[in-house]
Amino acid sequence: MLKHRRRKYMAILFTLSLLVAVLSLICLSIGGVRIPIKEVFLSLIGRNEGSSDLIVMQFRLPRIAAALLIGAALSVSGALLQGVVRNPLASPDLLGITGGASVAVVAFMTFFAGYSVHWVPFIAIAGAYIAVALNYVLAWKKGVSPFRLVLIGIGISSAMGALTMFLLISGPAYLAAQVLNWMTGSIYGTNWRYIEALWPWIAVFIPLSLLYAKELNIQSLGEEAAVGLGSRLQLSRILLLFYSVALAGAAVGVAGTISFIGLLAPHIARRLAGNSYLILIPVSALLGAIILLLADLAGRMLFQPLDIPAGVFTAGIGAPFFMYLLFKRKAV
Repeated sequence: MLKHRRRKYMAILFTLSLLVAVLSLICLSIGGVRIPIKEVFLSLIGRNEGSSDLIVMQFRLPRIAAALLIGAALSVSGALLQGVVRNPLASPDLLGITGGASVAVVAFMTFFAGYSVHWVPFIAIAGAYIAVALNYVLAWKKGVSPFRLVLIGIGISSAMGALTMFLLISGPAYLAAQVLNWMTGSIYGTNWRYIEALWPWIAVFIPLSLLYAKELNIQSLGEEAAVGLGSRLQLSRILLLFYSVALAGAAVGVAGTISFIGLLAPHIARRLAGNSYLILIPVSALLGAIILLLADLAGRMLFQPLDIPAGVFTAGIGAPFFMYLLFKRKAV
């Protein structure tokens, strides 16, 4: 039975990884200028001497890499939050993480002209941590209950949204279009500097999250059972929130508020791979990457010559899905 499960999980991971690779090649090939797959391969191995090499390596590849990293970061962040809060409706949008990161980045863009992109993930993560710390302090009452964490998080998200709009209105007019485009969740114009700023956060915190997979499995049994099994519940929650905030904050810093991936991907992952976080985390990461790749591809291709932000498509799919989950839980 154990061998059968292991084979099933390996098959799921292999299939999703293959799908990510195929979709990435398709995204590199199609666009305003169609590039044959052969030329894409030649560019990737450094053998393409034609003009298409510039398009592939300097314009499309950074965008694809950003979609993969950001989708993985947001989905793993959502999976961790759902494990900590023990609520399938939890996501970085819900607990104020995205809102805190947005306020910090918009303030940074407004008051510090000519900023370096390498600072943006740090600023976003700092803002997200402040929002989550405020949430945690307000929710504390002889420990933190997941229910209070969610309720206070909704209030903080609303407050952060209002503060972001205030900064946008009161800031310089010439920044308004740039900030609005960022706020809708776009990876348009992403270059290698953004990837350099983003990838270390994902490379560090997704593996750290996997180290806590067993702890999340224990916590899913309930607080009393987890404590009985030796879990240091509050410390583990703080660490897991720390990892989740770092991943979501870094993603928001580069791409803006791409919503609902942290809700969608873990749910689909549970349907495919079950509830064990050792497999749920990598499956969520791959599914998040696929969702954002598809959303960005739709934004590039469906309304040419306009480039619609990927966040528009994730919100368009995610909002009805959230309502479905809400009504499903009410019916139970």
